[in-house]
Amino acid sequence: MKSESFKLEIEGKTLEVEINNLAERANASVWVKLDNTVIIATCVMSKKEIEGIDFFPLSVAYEEKYYAVGKILGSRFLKRESRPSEKAILNSRLIDRAIRPLFPSNLKREVQVITTCVSWDKENDPSILSLFAASLALSISDIPWNGPIAPLRIGKKDNKFNIFTTPNERQENGFDLTISSLKSESEKELIINMIEAEFKEAKEDEIIEAIKETKDVQEKLINFQKEITKKIGKEKQQLKEFIKNEDLEKDLKEFLGDRLKNSFLKKDCTFEEIKEELKVYLTEKYEEKDALHYGLSFFEKQGEELLHEMGIDKDIRIDGRNSQQLREIECKVNLFERTHGSGLFCRGQTKVLSFLTLGSPGDQKIMEEMEINGKKRFMHHYNFPPSCVGETGPLRGPGRREIGHGMLAEKALRSVIPESQDFPYTIRLVSEVLCSNGSSSMASTCAACLALMDGGVPIKKPVSGIAMGLMMETSESKSTEEKKYKVLTDVQGEEDHYGDMDFKVAGTKDGINALQMDLKVRGITDKIIVETLTQSKKARLEILDKMLAIIPEPRNSLSPFAPRIYIIKINPEKIGEVIGTGGKVINEIIDECNVLIDIEETGEIFITAEKEDSAKKALEWINNITREVTVGEIFQGNVKRILDFGAFVEILPGQEGLVHISQLSEKRVEKVGDVVKTGDIIPVKVISIDEQGRINLSLKEARKNNQ
Repeated sequence: MKSESFKLEIEGKTLEVEINNLAERANASVWVKLDNTVIIATCVMSKKEIEGIDFFPLSVAYEEKYYAVGKILGSRFLKRESRPSEKAILNSRLIDRAIRPLFPSNLKREVQVITTCVSWDKENDPSILSLFAASLALSISDIPWNGPIAPLRIGKKDNKFNIFTTPNERQENGFDLTISSLKSESEKELIINMIEAEFKEAKEDEIIEAIKETKDVQEKLINFQKEITKKIGKEKQQLKEFIKNEDLEKDLKEFLGDRLKNSFLKKDCTFEEIKEELKVYLTEKYEEKDALHYGLSFFEKQGEELLHEMGIDKDIRIDGRNSQQLREIECKVNLFERTHGSGLFCRGQTKVLSFLTLGSPGDQKIMEEMEINGKKRFMHHYNFPPSCVGETGPLRGPGRREIGHGMLAEKALRSVIPESQDFPYTIRLVSEVLCSNGSSSMASTCAACLALMDGGVPIKKPVSGIAMGLMMETSESKSTEEKKYKVLTDVQGEEDHYGDMDFKVAGTKDGINALQMDLKVRGITDKIIVETLTQSKKARLEILDKMLAIIPEPRNSLSPFAPRIYIIKINPEKIGEVIGTGGKVINEIIDECNVLIDIEETGEIFITAEKEDSAKKALEWINNITREVTVGEIFQGNVKRILDFGAFVEILPGQEGLVHISQLSEKRVEKVGDVVKTGDIIPVKVISIDEQGRINLSLKEARKNNQ
């Protein structure tokens, strides 16, 4: 086996890279190790170009393997990895968003990047190592790619920024920022090309400071990859040169004339309508299929140039707004009587309806993944049917996009959800995108927040979100830091399609809770990030004011159709008595009272019921089972068993005491059966409880008290 190794000391740890020929049929493969976390990355490019496509066919997969953590997981009948976990899908999207903008625009061959975590030490983040491994594999391969990139996951430790914080530390400090950066075209400056983050009301200045303070580490990671590539990297494959068809372009210019500009300014038709007319024109006039493909590419380029020119030079957008204006916003709550909470958020043509459902603690999602094992009590799910963009298509389960957008809104809201001890419900939000024309994920965040408040969930603070865009000068002779640009507030469909950035920002009035940025250009400078965060804050607060005008705070009561949860605390030693042999007791309570019961090891019992009377009945039942009797108490007991020396009497459900024969009467009793019989209800008084907890009762003392 041929192998070469490289090492980089970084922040007190050693990053190890091994290049070997174990996966020699791939265009490139690398092994990356940090402590005991190991990632394998491979990249492959198909031999033939796909004709007639208007997109880059890139697929990225992050693979979790249960053996990496020494576990045998999966269903009872399928003990192996199957459908990717939610975390694996999110990691795949993270890698994709970072590497995709750096492929040449004219690359039309299929490219697949696979990263596999084969060993995980439960400390070092496998997603960041995977992104690094993907960058290095592409860099040393013969696949055309304009990297490398430096990925970092920045947290806080001891109130300082740290790139090696544990998951618990990131959660405790409320700061989790993932970025990837690279050198600008001039090699003078580091620029950022991807951001993913979750915070607890982080300030804009704090985020910028974290990026700047870790630039030296970013530089090291980039230089390390360049050194490896210089030593063992393959020569990049040459792509087919673009051949300009001047006659066809002349015909296209004559057909389009000023129609795109007039559409932009006069609104007499849409870009899409002009595009459809162009398709008909080219199909009827030219027999060659290439003409249609060439014409549509030309149309896209013209539309892109027009939107950039108008946005940057004249601050005019396709719908007439300037760069900082929001579209019209409308909010509604309490749209349906039977749901536990609902919220409608409309921003221009983008309209999202969110629903709240409250459940018992037992409704929590069980997480069994490579990285995560446990329970999840807050969930946000996002649905994007084909109809919301005026299309038809199959209705399948949630895809990568739905999972990613749903999680982004979940991150934005997670830190304001009340703690379980204050609000013990399992909380599920579902956002249905009714119509989409830009940033349905941030509309989902706003609609979901409205649904929470409408449902009476005592959130800590309301949250709003906005998507920011960018129009950057298209000149190829200038580097990123030299180009003119305009940051756009509230991007819509065409600006997302023809623009250069989708930067989503969500948070409260006091700070940012979630960020997500992906680009179509090489990267953006710190200056653009500062401007985007500043401009987005103004928009977020404006949206928040619109939301609070409809519902200023969470309702002070839950929906009458929401379940009620009652909590009691018992001695943990008595949990077995509540459950009973084989679950007999608890199942009897559940069936008789029509409730759900969840018991924690700490002795906390959660009773969930649709009706208050049912819950109170179950509460009384459990209280009687677990109640600790005291000497002197009098009960009406049920005679359960008769023995020669006395009778056992049930004074509380599951609790019995002995009435000794001497305690049945003032007179001498020859046979217990002469005084009481099985099934009799008799008054008894607790006269003593011994060290083993055995209860001694007296019938004669109870009768004295009744006299």
